[in-house]
Amino acid sequence: MRILRATRSGIVSLALLMFAGILFLTPATPARAQGAAADPAGTIARFGTDSYGDTEAALGALSVSGDPRASEIVEALRDGRLLFDPQTKAVFLRSPAGAVTDAATGAAVAAPPAGLRPVRMNNRVRRAVDAAAGALALVSPDPAKRLDAAAAVFKSRDAAALPALDAAIAKESDARVKTALAEARAVLIVGNPSVAEAERVAAARLIAARGDQEALAALSNLPADSPAAVKQAAAAGIESINSSLAMWAVAQNVWYGLSLGSVLLLAAIGLAITFGVMGVINMAHGEMVMIGAYTTFVVQEVIRTSAPFLFGWSLAIALPLAFLVTALVGILIERTVIRFLYGRPLETLLATWGISLILQQAVRSIFGPTNKEVGAPYWMSGSFDIGQMAITYNRLWIIVFALLVFFALLLVLKRTMLGLYVRAVTQNRRMAAAMGIRTGRIDALTFGFGSGIAGIAGVALSQIDNVSPNLGQGYIIDSFMVVVFGGVGNLWGTLVAAFGLGIANKLLEPFAGAVLGKIIILVLIILFIQKRPRGLFALKGRAVEA
Repeated sequence: MRILRATRSGIVSLALLMFAGILFLTPATPARAQGAAADPAGTIARFGTDSYGDTEAALGALSVSGDPRASEIVEALRDGRLLFDPQTKAVFLRSPAGAVTDAATGAAVAAPPAGLRPVRMNNRVRRAVDAAAGALALVSPDPAKRLDAAAAVFKSRDAAALPALDAAIAKESDARVKTALAEARAVLIVGNPSVAEAERVAAARLIAARGDQEALAALSNLPADSPAAVKQAAAAGIESINSSLAMWAVAQNVWYGLSLGSVLLLAAIGLAITFGVMGVINMAHGEMVMIGAYTTFVVQEVIRTSAPFLFGWSLAIALPLAFLVTALVGILIERTVIRFLYGRPLETLLATWGISLILQQAVRSIFGPTNKEVGAPYWMSGSFDIGQMAITYNRLWIIVFALLVFFALLLVLKRTMLGLYVRAVTQNRRMAAAMGIRTGRIDALTFGFGSGIAGIAGVALSQIDNVSPNLGQGYIIDSFMVVVFGGVGNLWGTLVAAFGLGIANKLLEPFAGAVLGKIIILVLIILFIQKRPRGLFALKGRAVEA
């Protein structure tokens, strides 16, 4: 989209330059423009003379005529759909669908004359077409097109577009577009020696109020012979913009940190349960995330082939399936391997590491070693700006999703019988067993529950990361760091640690780099654990405190 916008902006700026040249380098153009405003039908009739000069003059006049059909006629000429009758010189417009209308009146023509020919163009006429299209964009009925045209003028800084801008500003009623047009006009006059000094100073202040990189570039490239007052206003504006951009850069890094923190929270929240309840160092937790991502891929493949109209709901369909699949895999691992290794952390680490390798190889054998494409629904595509910050919809939705998962899990643990049993086993396993709680079943359900949450984390991560057999390996170490730093088994500690580490990473990266930043964070966590071995928020309970 950025490429398309840049291309369109370049075309519009070039068009404005050529349009201004037509208007002000050809002495007869103003008179023709005035005539066009009074007689649009006469202007359109000039396209039927089969003369390059008349066609060029008609384009210049039409672009300032205010005729609501001007854009349609210019586009028809560009596409070869503007026709004329060699006998009567009448001009007709053929729609893309093939319908023919009278270009002057817009009336439908049921039986077009035979022998209609397209209005001829040469290179000069083509430049005039581009110029007319650019000028019409400034007065287009669509506010978005007018906004794009104003942005194109601001970027081009072409002084020849000033008259067209003045005319557009006089007609503009939309406050946002009018501000953009005024900023474009300011960038054209701030370096213009023929403009009064006071007006140029006001223009420099208006540009500075815009506060972005383009405004900074405009103020940094004033002519060397600019008056001292203009230079002083520009210098003050540059200082203000630099301060503003520095603050927005910090805000952007905080946003990136929140985004990274939501990913760490999704990856670690299931681990916080299994590690906290059973004390199992599950090195296969990352592979649960991977299985959830591949479940999303399978769901989307089925939808693409069988029900494409459901693609927008593909993630909603994949969420429960990913939870069920990974929960069943987790229960199977716990019942067949983990249950025999409780109380032996080193053995569980080695066993789950071996399971992770088996799962990775199984996925490679089934799906292949290459990355798989997981598409984004329309509501997760695109971005929007807040000031000088760019907010992407996929990251925003993942933050919202991570918080929803967190509070849903908190609700389960606080308000359900399963949650009550899990908390009892976590705080004092022997007492829970003495009270009749089947701790083995709770262990299996808890391990499956934590694995299921890792699976739905994989659904979210499939939107921002490569879906491959190695997907989980990039998150397992960070997940353990989050769990240990926040406090083993404490969900609120996991939340604070995930977002805290994410923001700290992104704030350190501009100064230390990505790798050194992670090393610094790891060293700081090690020093912190030396002082608080139980993390930020330690669990309470007799067995825990023993």
